[in-house]
Amino acid sequence: MTPNLPDTYTIKTATRSELPLVIQWATAEGWNPGIADAECFYAADNKGFFIGLLNGEPIASISAVKYNENFGFIGLYIVRPAFRGRGYGLQLWQRGLNYLQGCNIGLDGVVQQQNNYTQSGFQLAHRSIRYQGIGDSFSTQQPSANAQSNTQRDEILLSAKVLTSTARLVPLSSVPFESITQYDKTLFLAARTSFLQRWISSARHIAIGVVDSHQQLLGYGVLRPCHQGYKIGSLFANTPQFAEAIFLHLKAHVEPQVSFYLDVPEVNIEAVSLAQKHQMKAVFETARMYTQTAPELPLNRIFGITTFELG
Repeated sequence: MTPNLPDTYTIKTATRSELPLVIQWATAEGWNPGIADAECFYAADNKGFFIGLLNGEPIASISAVKYNENFGFIGLYIVRPAFRGRGYGLQLWQRGLNYLQGCNIGLDGVVQQQNNYTQSGFQLAHRSIRYQGIGDSFSTQQPSANAQSNTQRDEILLSAKVLTSTARLVPLSSVPFESITQYDKTLFLAARTSFLQRWISSARHIAIGVVDSHQQLLGYGVLRPCHQGYKIGSLFANTPQFAEAIFLHLKAHVEPQVSFYLDVPEVNIEAVSLAQKHQMKAVFETARMYTQTAPELPLNRIFGITTFELG
């Protein structure tokens, strides 16, 4: 008879091929990740994803993306339900924190875990609210047989294309990538060049920008397909008017009766108003927390967070 061997728990850096499994777990948790999230996330930091294995079987995950030596972000902290309460997650959590040692570490914590994060040294910066909307009876991808719906769709798109005498909507692909990264860096805490390159160009992602007459970027937004519906994020803009124009253009690509989501920093009153104006309903919340003093981000220009997983 073979004796029962003690369980062996190990933690390893995840490979690109292992990330789809983590995304499956996130889907099972109800977090509704994007279809192309694994590819985009891995580009952010290919050493910043960790897997916990029990006797060689993957049972837990965490992402600890190091954007630079000063800032990192924790996400995808999951222990499969059958293996919870045994300390496996805590060991993985510590591995992630150790990887980001010396950084100001951010996370978007679910309500149930916020006390635990506080005990680990994280401090509340603000709440973030996930809003859910429903696609209209028309979309740019599926013209309606109803002439009135088509006219309404075209009026929205036309009004959004020319916002002012000096600002207009353009495909983000027409904007020099260096301009996009420079703009993004003013609204994030670090350059995220590799991630951003994939985020705005991944298949089925729709990316729209607002530029002035000198082609200077004044805002941008991305719509991505998820396991359920779509998410809008990032949604960054210099003014509420520009944010709404980008929002309307992206929203028009959502099929009728299909859900879409926008993750809003609650302290941006204009962003909350935008969601409510378009009949979106609050369905989920997180707390943005940091291990050090909350950075002074221009939250009045952040109308939609990029992702809860990577910041």
